[in-house]
Amino acid sequence: MIIYQASKSQFLHHALRDDIEDVVSRHYRSATGHGVSPSEMQAWKHSLLEMAKVLCDEEIPDDAGIAIEYQLPQSSKRIDFVIAGEDAAARTKVIIVELKQWSESRRSEKDAIVWARRGGRASEREGPHPSYQAWSYAAYLQDFNAAVQDGAMTLQPCAYLHNHPRDGEIDHPHYRSHLERAPLFLAQERAKLQAFIREHVRRGDRKGALYAIENGRIRPSKLLIDSVAGLLQGKPEFVLIDDQKVAHESILEADARAEEKKQVVIVQGGPGTGKSVIAINLLGTLIARKRNVRYVSKNAAPRAVYESKLAGTFTKTRISNLFSGSGAFVNDEADSYDTLIVDEAHRLNEKSGLYRNLGDNQVKELIRSARCTVFFVDDDQRVTLLDIGHTEVLRRHARELGAEVTELELSSQFRCNGSDGYLAWLDHTLDIRETANQTLDTDEYDFRVFDNPAELHALVELKNRANNRSRVVAGYCWKWPSKKNAQAWDIELPEFDYRRRWNLDKDGSLWIVTKGSVEQVGCIHTCQGLELDYVGVIIGPDLVYRDGHIVTDATKRASSDQSVKGLKAMLKAEPAAARDLADAIVKNTYRTLMTRGMKGCYVYCTDAPLAAYLRSRLRAGPVMAGTDGENTVSPASAGRPSNVVPLRRVTKEEREAGAVAAPVVDLQFAAGAFSEAQALEDGADDWVALPDWVRPQSGLFVAQVIGESMNRRIPNGSWCLFRANPAGTREGKIVVVQHRSISDPETGGRYTVKVYESEKVPTEDGGWRHERITLRPDSDQPGFESIEISVHEGQEGFLVVAEMLMVLAGEPG
Repeated sequence: MIIYQASKSQFLHHALRDDIEDVVSRHYRSATGHGVSPSEMQAWKHSLLEMAKVLCDEEIPDDAGIAIEYQLPQSSKRIDFVIAGEDAAARTKVIIVELKQWSESRRSEKDAIVWARRGGRASEREGPHPSYQAWSYAAYLQDFNAAVQDGAMTLQPCAYLHNHPRDGEIDHPHYRSHLERAPLFLAQERAKLQAFIREHVRRGDRKGALYAIENGRIRPSKLLIDSVAGLLQGKPEFVLIDDQKVAHESILEADARAEEKKQVVIVQGGPGTGKSVIAINLLGTLIARKRNVRYVSKNAAPRAVYESKLAGTFTKTRISNLFSGSGAFVNDEADSYDTLIVDEAHRLNEKSGLYRNLGDNQVKELIRSARCTVFFVDDDQRVTLLDIGHTEVLRRHARELGAEVTELELSSQFRCNGSDGYLAWLDHTLDIRETANQTLDTDEYDFRVFDNPAELHALVELKNRANNRSRVVAGYCWKWPSKKNAQAWDIELPEFDYRRRWNLDKDGSLWIVTKGSVEQVGCIHTCQGLELDYVGVIIGPDLVYRDGHIVTDATKRASSDQSVKGLKAMLKAEPAAARDLADAIVKNTYRTLMTRGMKGCYVYCTDAPLAAYLRSRLRAGPVMAGTDGENTVSPASAGRPSNVVPLRRVTKEEREAGAVAAPVVDLQFAAGAFSEAQALEDGADDWVALPDWVRPQSGLFVAQVIGESMNRRIPNGSWCLFRANPAGTREGKIVVVQHRSISDPETGGRYTVKVYESEKVPTEDGGWRHERITLRPDSDQPGFESIEISVHEGQEGFLVVAEMLMVLAGEPG
């Protein structure tokens, strides 16, 4: 998602004539529904003005593409500034600029880490060097974007610290490799940055590169389970971003100090922050350094999956020496290992063994057994009464055993489509903690509530066909008769003719990767610590909604569920504490299940009021286009540009073979005039080839735009690529719009192509509504006026029919 995009000339107009921070803030609020902090506003004000001064260079083309605040795919991280165009050889170049206001910094001995005052804080803290940050964002983007991977464009990262002198610290030889990959420009070096931009961007490309970045085909996201072999062989499968890099380097430093004093590192992070990615990265790094290291987890599922992925690459003996359960250290001598990496540490138990009668305390045993013990923990993923690995418990035992304690926190989100808002919304909605996220924008993350579990399961099975990365899970509210009788059903909801079995016993901990297992339903024990593309969650009767509140009832769990075993005795001894703990376990269980999906989560609730409550907290995009077949425009009339399509036709056979193509709509949009309504033909006979980097998706079509009101962006007669019925924000985008109550003075029609702008006002329920919508022309000719649509006059009949994505070709000569 790009928050703001424009040509260089448009950006300079906003930066030098308007308050650029206000312009970007409006775009940000429109795109996300949220405001920004005062510190971020100040950063935009100062840094974007500095970039405007840099771009006041006549040799940098006016039509170069500019993007501000581009959110990386499936991440909460944003690139500050992008400049795009073509170099002297007509190769597409994209310059990524990391902006900092720092006036001073201090070198760290850690790789790619620097001390500085960050985020408006008064005190220094460690973080990534700006050059590493810019490079890592570029590398991350390259992993996801097909246009970059396929060589259609080249990314060139750099960093600009416009207040920072060249002092030998930020540019110390310690950072040489990072400075070479992403050049660093400091105060008084504006001319050098201008020369750098001129070298890479000699011509504009009508924002084609920005389109390819935002809308280009996205490669399937990497799953850790598919990359573990490469990581343990030293291959850079994942780029560590920001706080992940800080954590990785801090742990390596603690490991080095452990030769002199016992070390404990506690890394706190919620779902999707990269705890397991760092853990496996560390395992690979320490193996390469010849350290005696093991990966430890209480839950068998992650270990079993990783071990299965290593089969054929490592010997069984080697694998068994790398992975251990948390109960394997009862009898180990002190400091038997250099390093123990404990993933999902919140699941640690007190006792070990099948009957929980061995050892003293798993936390203490792990700390005792290694010079350096690293715990990755999320206090809100405690899901059984036996789980004891809370941060405070880890901290207390570390100090009792004389260890030096380092605490780190991961906050960046790399799951749930990169939506920090989804996790905050989920915590608020499940009444785990209060947050400001009372509603969820479903454009940010594919969250749906189903009334029928059969329909939910069918959709997950459909999603799973692509890459075997989607599964259905459920709260443990149904018994497991199929464990003894293979013909029995476990989860039965007869009113929907829905009958499924729990994950097959023969699949064990490998259920989540076993082909065909999407037919079964998994539970917390077979998915915690692992991730999927899409997850379907069946919420049982242990979580309901009553009298305006989320209510839990752990007694609704199946009697075979061990997670709440002992609750009855605890209720008799300490009823208040037992109720609080049981409440947390139920909520944490569903929080964990509902955060397994990187791209989406689909939910069915056995409790109808709960389903209604979840729906009430969802917010769709601001203006949804209609789906009827009449959202079209008139054909070109005599005297207008030629309607000969200057694009290569694609046959049906080529399309079936995977050619990237879109249908040609035998209609012409009238830019500058609402045209007569006509029916959009669904079954177009003509299809034309699209650039290879365009991501195939439903609703794409090609049509011709007629008129001069948009000629700065769309020359009269151009053939353009559109996406029908677009969801999400339209702010600043070129759209095709219909409104019943307005007629164009020239033609009396009801459709137009214009730049969409809107004014929004907050509502009493914490959301927002449109106050006014403006359809603005962008022409070098006089006489074209904006069209104002006031919501007070009624928004009925207003439709955003399509979004213009890019100009494919001008009118043929």
